[in-house]
Amino acid sequence: MRTALDFYFDFGSPTAYLAHKRLGQLAAEYLLDITYKPMLLGGVFKATGNNSPIAIPAKRQYMMDHDLPRFAHRYAVKLNPNPYFPINTLNLMRGAIAAQRLGCAQVFINAMYDAVWVEEKNMGDTETVATTLTAHALDASALLTLSQDPQIKSELIANTEAAVLRGIFGAPTFFIGDEMYFGQDRLDFIEEALRS
Repeated sequence: MRTALDFYFDFGSPTAYLAHKRLGQLAAEYLLDITYKPMLLGGVFKATGNNSPIAIPAKRQYMMDHDLPRFAHRYAVKLNPNPYFPINTLNLMRGAIAAQRLGCAQVFINAMYDAVWVEEKNMGDTETVATTLTAHALDASALLTLSQDPQIKSELIANTEAAVLRGIFGAPTFFIGDEMYFGQDRLDFIEEALRS
């Protein structure tokens, strides 16, 4: 029996990047269907009164220097600090919805996450985004144009509002049915659910 999982994400979150990588590993091992749900993390924070962990200097240093590298090692994936972090991901998240519409979402998501958290690119820069898309054989012009369509913009707002209504306060957040899991460090619980 296959398990359906909703993954609420934003490219600006290094923990969501790690979750993306680990979920790919779990999907290769279990009967897992992942639905990616783009949302704007800043909008979620504003609506819920939450803040990014990086707002607390000691926590930021611990996460970036110790916690995240430990998980990257555990998952055997690359993770590099991005010198442009935090990045305004508004257009990237709109692009994720555009990519869903154009049927290239998985390639887009993989490319954007790697560009930010492996290749250390400035993905707040439109020209860098276009070059990265082209390097992954994606139609940069079509994606960038569609990402600015009013319907795409409205869909991202709706996704973000729906996330808040579902009880989400940060990223990454996952749902299996109505059961919510927050944080990539909770993926062990998801694996337990997949085993049962």
